[in-house]
Amino acid sequence: MHSVLFRLRWNGHEGLGETAPSARYGQSRAAVHDYFAAHPLRSDDPYALESLLDGMPPAERCGLDAALYDLIGKDLGLPVWRLFGLDRARAPVTSFTIGIDTPEAMLAKLAEIAGHPLVKVKLGFPGDVEVIEAIRARYTGTLRIDANEGWAPEEAATKLARLGPCDIELCEQPIPAGTPERLRWVRERSPIPIVADEDARDSSDLAVLAGCVDGVNVKLVKCGGLRAALAMIATARALHLKVMIGSMVESAILTTAAAHLSPLADWADLDGPFLTARDPFAGITYEHGKIVLPVGPGLGVVEREPAASFLS
Repeated sequence: MHSVLFRLRWNGHEGLGETAPSARYGQSRAAVHDYFAAHPLRSDDPYALESLLDGMPPAERCGLDAALYDLIGKDLGLPVWRLFGLDRARAPVTSFTIGIDTPEAMLAKLAEIAGHPLVKVKLGFPGDVEVIEAIRARYTGTLRIDANEGWAPEEAATKLARLGPCDIELCEQPIPAGTPERLRWVRERSPIPIVADEDARDSSDLAVLAGCVDGVNVKLVKCGGLRAALAMIATARALHLKVMIGSMVESAILTTAAAHLSPLADWADLDGPFLTARDPFAGITYEHGKIVLPVGPGLGVVEREPAASFLS
C-alpha cells in the first residue's frame, strides 16, 4: 500500500487524513510531498474549507480534505455523516473484489468468500467470460464485473451480451476512457448497466457521460476529497445518473472517509479493510457486507499501532 498520511493538530484535536495517489491519473506520493513543501496552508482555521482547498490538485486535496473533516467533527463532537445530515442506517452493502488471476485461483477465492452477499470480479483477460459463467454456476449472490478499460467496444458488446443470462448487476468501465460516444454505443447494446470509473474523475466530467452510462463511480482520490465528492454526487443526480462510492488501495482512514458518504449512493465498493492484512487504522466495519459507519467524532478512525512503517 502506498499512501500519504496527514495529521492536522488544532484546538487540542488531531485530524487524520490520507491520500492514495494513482499513477493512472498522473498522481504520485512524491508530488504530494512536493506540493505541500511549496504551498503552505492558507489558514490555520479548519473551518475555512474553501480557502484551504481551492485550486489544489485532487490527490493533494483529498488528504487535506479528509483531515479537515476529521478535525471539524472532533471539534464539534459529531461523526462526519452527521455533519452532512445523513442516516447511517442507509449505508449500503459493499462488494468484495476478486482480482484477476488464473481461473482456478479466482474460483478458489470465490469459495473463501461464498457467504458474502455481493461479489465484484475483475475482468479483461482471455477466457474472462467463461470464468464469470463458472462463478455464477457456483454463486447465487449479487455479481458485479469490472473490465478496467480492458475491452475494445466490439469485444465489450459481444461479451456483455453473452453475460446477460448470468444476472450481472453492473459492469464498470468496459472500454478505455476518453470516448463517451463509444461508451454510449456499448451501453445501447448491453443487457447489463454500465458504470463509468476512469471516465468519471470529477463533477466536470459528468455532463458528457449523461446518456452514455447508467452510473458513475465516485472515488475521493480521483475527485479531490469529501467536498468534491458531494459536488460529484449532486451533479450525477441532476443528470439522472446512479452513484457508486468506490476506493483505491488505501487504509481504513480513506475508506472510512468515503463510507461517510455511502448513504447517498446506490452502490458501494469499499472493501479495502477486507483486503488489507496489517492496517494500522480501524474505522469502517461490516455486518454481513453492510457498511457500519463509526459513531465516534470526525471520521471515527482510531490508530491501532504506529503507522510509520505502513504509510509515509
